[in-house]
Amino acid sequence: MLRVSKFTDYAVVVLSRLEAEGGVQTAPGLASGTGVAEPTVAKVLKMLAQAGLVEGLRGARGGYRLLRPLSSLPLSDVIVAIDGPIALTACVDGGFGLCEAENTCPVRGRWDPVNAAIRGALSAIMVSEIAAPGPRLPMPAPRTVEIPVPALLAE
Repeated sequence: MLRVSKFTDYAVVVLSRLEAEGGVQTAPGLASGTGVAEPTVAKVLKMLAQAGLVEGLRGARGGYRLLRPLSSLPLSDVIVAIDGPIALTACVDGGFGLCEAENTCPVRGRWDPVNAAIRGALSAIMVSEIAAPGPRLPMPAPRTVEIPVPALLAE
């Protein structure tokens, strides 16, 4: 099963609250407003800041603020900021030294189109689409994602 971490889920919650409140918000204030534990909020904010998705401001009026609206922030950016590269397997996009069987693996490199399709699908969803306040929205129609099949796999 492909699953993002709890921290990615918390990141979407925190980002949603940051946008709803506007301006600069503190970690304790965001924790209070979201129900997520303060140490978790602080850790998530630190990861989001390192990825350039939020900005940390020091001082008496310090805290964190969004660097762009959630309507222009792809979900893939949040996932990468929290969980790292998006891929189904350890052998991603020609990486070397990640698998003990890489020299003899018959499917080496064949996961690349699958990984690219998943990244593409997640890049097409903006955080605002899943962070909308209010009642839960009905499930949208599934998006069609075309995955190019390498000639060797089609045989």
